[in-house]
Amino acid sequence: MIKGLAISTVWVLDQDRAKEFYTEKLGLEVRTDLTMGEGGMRWLTVGAPGQPDVELTLMVPGPPAMDPESAEMVRTLVAKGVLGAGALTTDDIHGDYEKLKGRGVEFLQEPQERPYGTEAVLRDDSGNWFSFVQPREGGLDLSKEWAC
Repeated sequence: MIKGLAISTVWVLDQDRAKEFYTEKLGLEVRTDLTMGEGGMRWLTVGAPGQPDVELTLMVPGPPAMDPESAEMVRTLVAKGVLGAGALTTDDIHGDYEKLKGRGVEFLQEPQERPYGTEAVLRDDSGNWFSFVQPREGGLDLSKEWAC
């Protein structure tokens, strides 16, 4: 049976730039960086320190995962900034928001109260956006607006 999520793919436009962004700006650590076979696909994964069981694979759209036409469509969508890659959590949304802004991370939304916690929205160097959340203690507060 399924026991959990281990790896999730984030499509990026340049793996070297993405590696720098995710490690130097967001503070994630490189888990794997290798090329499979001579001239093969680069397998680059990062993850949050202290969370060894979950990784993000930073992949450039293309073979072997997709044909050239599909790869171009995915690159276009990533660059337009229409793909949301997931949610990153913190226990200090306001402090980490300021720290990441200081490192040059682009935010689409400053921290705002939501039913599930306090959320900011950031964009990576390829165009993907992430929800950046400090979860609310005690679960959902349904009295708060679900505004976007």
